[in-house]
Amino acid sequence: MDRLWGLLQRAQQLSPGPSQNIYKRVEGPQQGRLEEEEEDGEDGAEPLAHFCPMELRGPEPLGSRPGRPNLIPWAAAGRRAAPYLVLTALLIFTGAFLLGYVAFRGSCQTCGDSLLVVSEDVNYEPGLGSQQGTLYWSDLQAMFLRLLGEGCLEDAIRQTSLRERVAGSAGMAALTQDIRAALSRQKLDHVWADTHYVGLQFPDRAHPNTLHWVDEAGKAGEQLPLEDPDAYCPYSATGNATGELVYAHYGRPEDLQHLRARGVELAGRLLLVRVGVTSFAQKVASAQDFGARGVLIYPDPEDFSQGPHKPGLSSHQAVYGHVHLGTGDPYTPGFPSFNQTQFPPVESSGLPSIPAQPISADIASRLLRKLKGPVAPQEWQGRLPGSPYRLGPGPGLQLGVNNHRASTPISNIFGCIEGLSEPDHYVVIGAQRDAWGPGAAKSAVGTAILLELVRTFSSMVSNGFRPRRSLLFISWDGGDFGSVGSTEWLEGYLSVLHLKAVAYVSLDNAVLGDDKFQAKTSPLLISLIENILKQVDSPNHSGQTIYEQVVSTNPSWDAEVIRPLAMDSSAYSFTAFVGVPAVEFSFMEDDQEYPFLHTREDTYENLHKMLRGRLPAVAQAVAQLAGQLLIRLSHDHLLPLDFGRYGDVVLRHIGSLNEYSGDLKARGLTLQWVYSARGDFFRAAEKLRQEIYSSEPGDERLMRMYNVRIMRVEFYFLSQYVSPADSPFRHIFLGRGDHTLGALLDHLRLLRTNGTGAPGATSSGVVPGLGFQESRFRRQLALLTWTLQGAANALSGDVWNIDNSF
Repeated sequence: MDRLWGLLQRAQQLSPGPSQNIYKRVEGPQQGRLEEEEEDGEDGAEPLAHFCPMELRGPEPLGSRPGRPNLIPWAAAGRRAAPYLVLTALLIFTGAFLLGYVAFRGSCQTCGDSLLVVSEDVNYEPGLGSQQGTLYWSDLQAMFLRLLGEGCLEDAIRQTSLRERVAGSAGMAALTQDIRAALSRQKLDHVWADTHYVGLQFPDRAHPNTLHWVDEAGKAGEQLPLEDPDAYCPYSATGNATGELVYAHYGRPEDLQHLRARGVELAGRLLLVRVGVTSFAQKVASAQDFGARGVLIYPDPEDFSQGPHKPGLSSHQAVYGHVHLGTGDPYTPGFPSFNQTQFPPVESSGLPSIPAQPISADIASRLLRKLKGPVAPQEWQGRLPGSPYRLGPGPGLQLGVNNHRASTPISNIFGCIEGLSEPDHYVVIGAQRDAWGPGAAKSAVGTAILLELVRTFSSMVSNGFRPRRSLLFISWDGGDFGSVGSTEWLEGYLSVLHLKAVAYVSLDNAVLGDDKFQAKTSPLLISLIENILKQVDSPNHSGQTIYEQVVSTNPSWDAEVIRPLAMDSSAYSFTAFVGVPAVEFSFMEDDQEYPFLHTREDTYENLHKMLRGRLPAVAQAVAQLAGQLLIRLSHDHLLPLDFGRYGDVVLRHIGSLNEYSGDLKARGLTLQWVYSARGDFFRAAEKLRQEIYSSEPGDERLMRMYNVRIMRVEFYFLSQYVSPADSPFRHIFLGRGDHTLGALLDHLRLLRTNGTGAPGATSSGVVPGLGFQESRFRRQLALLTWTLQGAANALSGDVWNIDNSF
């Protein structure tokens, strides 16, 4: 009691005098400001406008209020001490609350699942000098959609498709200047172009390619007219190839295996294969692996859209397509084709050694009618007129290919909006500009959408928007020859881009129909794509979003929409070569190919008829998808790349190895190493998820550190144990070579084929006829294991945080 009495006496001595200011809430029209009512406070004191509206008021003298008795000294002393006691209690309570809160967040194991869900209330800072307040996602979305609606995509598609733009042509040079000028008129921070001198292959006008019948004596006879003489296969081997003809369906390895099982020999023969399912390059590579001498590729009506209201491909048209099993300039593999570069005398291993030529359906029909041998399976039957398709062989043919190589300048065009907080991190969007023929669907649509997005984001900058990360808009050249322009740029800046590029969005082949939507993408972007699909209206189902349209037919939306990146996708090199997550999405016809792609009939008129007048709506939907992806990727504080998705990919792919564990065990071998690396990756991903969830979102330094780790997850899956020059596609899941999971699986399958290699598997490194090799298996397993272990270690962060069970 004596101690309490002393405390109260001390409090009375320290109590404020009558000049102390107290706060009083201001009501009515004065609300929203702080006011000092008495003159006792300090003159010029600045009001604290962020707090609840208050009025500054001096205390009334004791006993000055009418009807209130004076307080006794004990009560007065207690009243003065009370604020200090309350303040002490509040401090203790606040400290305890914060300690408990931090402990709870750090220990919650179930909260991490919601980490990478893109929220709807993420706020965005306006640009420097802007008078606009805080921009939220809904504000940015509304601004983007309003400004996007002001463009005219359809007219741009029409005008672009009317211009000649074969790579290296005079028409392409003029279009390059026009697009660069169009970018320069927008509110961009940088506009520039780079030029590469690449080896492209063109038909020889003086010596066109030929196809002749061959008599029993081996002499060339009647010539079959190639009705579309301008159609050819760039990078085909040149020269003459003679042999009997065999019908080989789509030319897949399984198709060729079926022929061999039916007793139809392929070595020394010419193969007739249909367009579709696999790329031209894959068809020719498989034929070469099985010993064929040449390949003829034709479009079968069975594989393309048909209907009374949909146009079809003319039976006189052939389909163009390159046959380099790779991307970029095949005469400078792994090196950028800048002028005056001294290249080593090597060629890409993806160049074929046999000739290939596209032919029309009419010529294919004439050839099929000459075939003998067993009738083809029912699923191999097409819709060309005549008798049922037979496998062959048929009469002899001689194919002559006289294409020539030319050093050709190509130009990529760039436009950039610099980021405000992370300008050294780039979100890239690009579209192919060149085309063989009109190329309305192939590249005119993508070019028009790219230009419209540049204009829209430029207008957004003028309206106060400034992305956190830089936006890079690119118009590519040389795309019809195998993404040559984009690959050469990647090769030129390989050491930079894997550190700075966040993601790539491709606009190529974006509108090939309107029935269904597909996305070829890295797993890191799947969650973000799902979120955006829920916010974009379907172009042909009124009142539904694209996501609702998809799940109405298949509740498993990702099984319906998501596809792996294929080599013929322009986005493939970004992921498989550089390690940057990428996406290429398309609206397509339901279960049918767009018939005019890579033909002279890929015109604006045919594309418009194919979509029954809905081309503007579908193109607008693509622009909305791409634009909202760009906003999220360039301006979310935490990058919306779902690294947890790769845990599922790892589990699914490595799970396919389980069926061979018994065969390996019988040989004294084990897959335990790779299983252990898989477990370390899971633990590293979960640990990073929990770290991010428990961190302070407003800590810019910490967010940038997390973003750097997240954006490099894709790069972690590039094998560091193989040379980019020798094996450019180093990705262990998407790449090509002995270091990939696909190569390891192909090798393991030899355990069950009595030691006979499967021809056609050489693309993944399996040599036919050698059988299973234990030393090679151990090397493959080490390459795969340590790449996966390296990904787990990198995801863990600093070396002192790595805790694996190896």
